[in-house]
Amino acid sequence: MVIKKHLYPILILLLLGSFLCFSTWSAMRAAESGPEVSDADYYSKGLKYTSTLLEKRAAVTLGWKVSTRLAGRTLLFHLNDKQGNPVKSAQGTIFLYLPDTASSTQFSLQEVEPGIYEFNLPADMTGRMNARLEFEYAGARMNRQLLINLQDNP
Repeated sequence: MVIKKHLYPILILLLLGSFLCFSTWSAMRAAESGPEVSDADYYSKGLKYTSTLLEKRAAVTLGWKVSTRLAGRTLLFHLNDKQGNPVKSAQGTIFLYLPDTASSTQFSLQEVEPGIYEFNLPADMTGRMNARLEFEYAGARMNRQLLINLQDNP
């Protein structure tokens, strides 16, 4: 009679033993060494860096001015900085909150001239709707709320 020897139980026990040894070794290392932080005030400095970066981005958009004009079914947005120069190559987005829907519909604005962005309203949109206008350039973002009132033309 031949007895088959299986190596699987031995390999499983060896794997479990290795895992336990490594876990014990890493727990002892963690208990002995303590925290190895080079700067004890790293968290506060990180928060300060983030808030400073946000302040710089907000300062960029602080002087931005947007004027809105409706020409037929085309919304035109003129975006200028605090010196009155057009803000070129910004990413413009309009979020329309249609009366029959619970969420907003997002559309991209097209830059037709430097600092002039347009959005063509679909022909089936009528009535009053809220909208949120968003411009982003180099990490700086500006939001404005709009109320659009479109009347049916007989």
